[in-house]
Amino acid sequence: MQPLQFVVPVGALDALEPYIAHVVLALVVVNMLTRIRAHSVHAEQVEDGADELSRYLPHSLSTVALVLASLAFLIVEPHGGMVMSVIAVGLFLTDFFEFESRQVEARNDMTFERPKGAVAASVLALLYAGYQSLFVFVEPLWNAIV
Repeated sequence: MQPLQFVVPVGALDALEPYIAHVVLALVVVNMLTRIRAHSVHAEQVEDGADELSRYLPHSLSTVALVLASLAFLIVEPHGGMVMSVIAVGLFLTDFFEFESRQVEARNDMTFERPKGAVAASVLALLYAGYQSLFVFVEPLWNAIV
């Protein structure tokens, strides 16, 4: 018996199964690249004044896409998807609070720092998404050891 056999019609998600882990990995990389761009845009906005600071739309969209893709991965692969979904939601929350802390720094004329917590969460997401997506390359070695 397959997980969620009675909830999801058979074959509806079969097309996603071979690709969803790679899609999640690609979205993590895109999210990291948009984070770099968002920080530089925020740094430029702070120079214009504290009130000019706003969320960077491409980064927000890539984060939401990552959360949705990880939830789709949860349906296809329950264990790996659950871990990836928790990491993606954690990344979403970290981004939210990192932006708020950048606003505080801008309003109080503090040093504008890099989003260290979000970068750490991104690296964790990259490591796990890479593990899920690229495990086929290390599977023979892994099976020989374990």
